[in-house]
Amino acid sequence: MPGDLEPLKSTSKAPGYRRSLNWEILPFGTMPVSDETFALVAPATMPQKPRQTDFQLVRVKNTWYRIKKGEALSDCKDEITLSEAKIGECVSEGGISWTIEAPIYFCYKVVETYNILDPSNTTLLWGHITDPQQLELATSGKRKLRRFIVIDEVVDELYGSKVREYFEENNVQHKILALPTTEETKSMDLVLNILQEVQSFSIDRRTEPIIAIGGGVCLDIVGLAASLYRRRTPYIRIPTTLLSYVDASVGAKNGVNFLQCKNKLGGYTPPVASFLDRSFIQSIPRRHISNGLGEILKMALMKHKGLFDLLKSHGKYLLDTKFQSYSGSADHGDAALQTTRIAIETMLEELAPNLWEDDLDRLVDFGHLISPELEMRVLPSLMHGEAVNIDMAFMTYVAYARGLITAEEKEQIIQCMKGLELPVWHRGCSWALIKRALTERLKHSGGQTRMPLPTGLGVAEIFNDTSEETLERAYKLWVRDCRTVLEEEPAAF
Repeated sequence: MPGDLEPLKSTSKAPGYRRSLNWEILPFGTMPVSDETFALVAPATMPQKPRQTDFQLVRVKNTWYRIKKGEALSDCKDEITLSEAKIGECVSEGGISWTIEAPIYFCYKVVETYNILDPSNTTLLWGHITDPQQLELATSGKRKLRRFIVIDEVVDELYGSKVREYFEENNVQHKILALPTTEETKSMDLVLNILQEVQSFSIDRRTEPIIAIGGGVCLDIVGLAASLYRRRTPYIRIPTTLLSYVDASVGAKNGVNFLQCKNKLGGYTPPVASFLDRSFIQSIPRRHISNGLGEILKMALMKHKGLFDLLKSHGKYLLDTKFQSYSGSADHGDAALQTTRIAIETMLEELAPNLWEDDLDRLVDFGHLISPELEMRVLPSLMHGEAVNIDMAFMTYVAYARGLITAEEKEQIIQCMKGLELPVWHRGCSWALIKRALTERLKHSGGQTRMPLPTGLGVAEIFNDTSEETLERAYKLWVRDCRTVLEEEPAAF
């Protein structure tokens, strides 16, 4: 036994130990009989009333022990580490039960950077490292750097040569895997494909993070693969689309589609870092810019009127310039930088205290109540942000039907959506689909709809009492106002 442990007198054959510093280490299966002794209690002699004892966990010389909560540790001669984890032990006639409280701590970085593929920019080499000792080791040159990179095949065509040049110039042993990462291919098959290549490359799961370069689908797939390999391998996200820049890159979720259901399989494992370089966005089509604006508008409507005003005033400019900053644009300032920063900051405000979604009342679910069903139903005709915006447009009418927003506010929201070149209607979003999606929502939201709705411009609340009558009335108003002349009657599937 470590340190100066001394055997205790015990009323049973099970050994007990006491430290001379007056705190006790109790073997599992024992309970305190007095301040001095311990005894194993056979089921036949257990007291009628359950007895609860709470323990802390302390490490002494690489071994963890449990101690009674509140015991003093100040006199211990050895170096001690006290864990935040706790063990509760309950002894009853039925036996012993243990309750474990083990906090899980994650630290990850979201970093704005520029020209990330410039070989002189070291962000991609060790920008993810937060520990000074690890950073010193990584930069010492004593260990050869190795990186496994998964890149979307379209991004590879545009930037693949620069990625290869970057790692070659920095003398990094690397493997680049280019894959088709789309909603249609977002599956466990692709995850397993990645894992086979990772195993072949034989990475160090502590010091060699997997790098994902691409849009949201690529980041989701690689995140899931990394979380599965050796039960959790660090990974880095580099978003190349506007939507992934402000949404997928900053959270903890990852996943794949399953049985025609969006993100049905997945988990919560944040990257060690997300590196945000807006220069990638200039190479994506205009529709993809609009697609990303849908998620930005979500945050504006839920919690930031200033962001909503930015989108109203500068939306066309942002579309035209593809979120690039140009000097001399006095009328717009750096609208791109302001827009992305506010979108990310407001998103992180909502995600950080609820990273594992323990609280199911989430404002960031706005636009995500019926859009998963719609997006998968009409795939590939709608992009994610477009489906989200159609959901938000309908929910705007729900808010209006409930009297939460005025007719003027409703019109401002719909006109802003149109100004961002986002669809506000799709024939696939039928009344039947909406009811089906909201019924599905109940299954994974604790039996409540938990419906985020705007209560003004830039303010919102969660509601659980929206009647079907109100929803149907909102649907009819929405169809009347938003269905274009060229649209057919909505399909009743």
